[in-house]
Amino acid sequence: MGAEGGLRERKKLQTRAALADAALRLALEKGPDHVTVEEIAEAADVSVRTFFNYFPHKEHAILGRNPEHLERALERMRTAPAEESPLTTMWYAVQDVLRDLENDGELSRRGELIMSSPTLLYQLMLSSIDDERQLTAALAERMGEPAGSTRPALIVSAAGAACRVAMELHKAAPGRPVLELVREGFQLLAQGIDPAFDQRGIS
Repeated sequence: MGAEGGLRERKKLQTRAALADAALRLALEKGPDHVTVEEIAEAADVSVRTFFNYFPHKEHAILGRNPEHLERALERMRTAPAEESPLTTMWYAVQDVLRDLENDGELSRRGELIMSSPTLLYQLMLSSIDDERQLTAALAERMGEPAGSTRPALIVSAAGAACRVAMELHKAAPGRPVLELVREGFQLLAQGIDPAFDQRGIS
């Protein structure tokens, strides 16, 4: 049963990857607004019904939304060493997902496509909101802070902003890898974006 379960999981991962690859390829060829679910399913050699077993709509397939990425990030927060800073934990979680996408050769192409499409950017923002809520709850628990605390929410939101800014900058300067730009963003967050900020102005 263990072997059968493992094979079943591998097949599911392969089907999800095939659909995401087909969606990205077609979106790059035709533009995301001109791709249909039927075309994506046909290109991946599966039925439309199978498509909807993995993605709620074509935008999620083009975005390459993979629930496993969020689960890995949440697990990273639950198992992070006690002495690790919250921002460091967030960096490792983000880096893990970005490297996964980068290894598939998708990160730059998908990032450029997202930043050029208002529809995809809107869907990314919508899906990111729910992800950030779950990540914030997990980070707050790890930090021992109550729900609704500002610090964990700000850390998670700032990490998401660093990723979005990196994709925008990569579009303008394709020579710089997205992961490098995200790393730079995290370094700035760690150092303080504006160390000269006069806090008396908001006291």
